[in-house]
Amino acid sequence: MTADDPVKLPTAQSVRLGLLLALVGGMLDAYTFVGYRVFANAQTGNIVLLGVSAAQRDWWRAAERIPPILAFIAGVLVAETLQRPRISAFLRRPVRVAVVLEILVLIGVALAPNDAETVVTVLVAFVASVQVTTFRTLVDTPYSTTMTTGNLRIATQNAYAAVISGDGEAARRARRFLAVVLAFLVGACLGGVLTVHLHAYAALIPAALLVAALALFVHDER
Repeated sequence: MTADDPVKLPTAQSVRLGLLLALVGGMLDAYTFVGYRVFANAQTGNIVLLGVSAAQRDWWRAAERIPPILAFIAGVLVAETLQRPRISAFLRRPVRVAVVLEILVLIGVALAPNDAETVVTVLVAFVASVQVTTFRTLVDTPYSTTMTTGNLRIATQNAYAAVISGDGEAARRARRFLAVVLAFLVGACLGGVLTVHLHAYAALIPAALLVAALALFVHDER
């Protein structure tokens, strides 16, 4: 629990975990951009490029944009399935299972050949999708750990409310979301540097951070 956690929260909604996952999100975006000049976390760019390529009748380039979109959809479906009552009861800790799945896929990314751009972007899109679907709430507010535009908007809105209206809760929320945005930025910086030096093996660093996330769950149960 941190100073910005008003009450004892489930680990999945805590600021500590949110910052850790935002670091992972920033690293993954930097990893695919530095390594392959693509962003795999969010699919807005792929959908735009799919439309542009189709409009230009460049069917090959259009087709290249489809696999990561499908992988993202698959990640959502997997994450939602893990939360189904019967599946959740069987697994007992479906959120941890989702994190373990992310770790295993990232190990696969690290072992992929350097020229396997499609494989890497598909796997990273899947990981990002599982993460953003599984972890949706920071304390009391919806957020994202794999993309930062919405978080920046919420931080700005609440900072404005805090300054204009003297809203203490808005000030606390602004601090939380600004911290998540900064964690994403730090993750992107680290991801960029690590990818240059470690190449494919840089994917093992966010995997290690996810292991730390699992440790938080274990620690909080004690």
